[in-house]
Amino acid sequence: MLKSKLNWRRPLFYLLLPVLLVMVFLGFPLPVAPPPAIKPAQEQSDTVKKRKGHGEGG
Repeated sequence: MLKSKLNWRRPLFYLLLPVLLVMVFLGFPLPVAPPPAIKPAQEQSDTVKKRKGHGEGG
């Protein structure tokens, strides 16, 4: 019959054992690539309206 009260330490140990072994050989924290650099957004230029009059031709 299955035990009604399961021990949580043994399954936890066997689940974390591969992670611990990998960390032993690769080091802590695990070597992961840095996220790619975010490119700055291109500046949006406003359309320049030409002024009327004021010294043009006349």
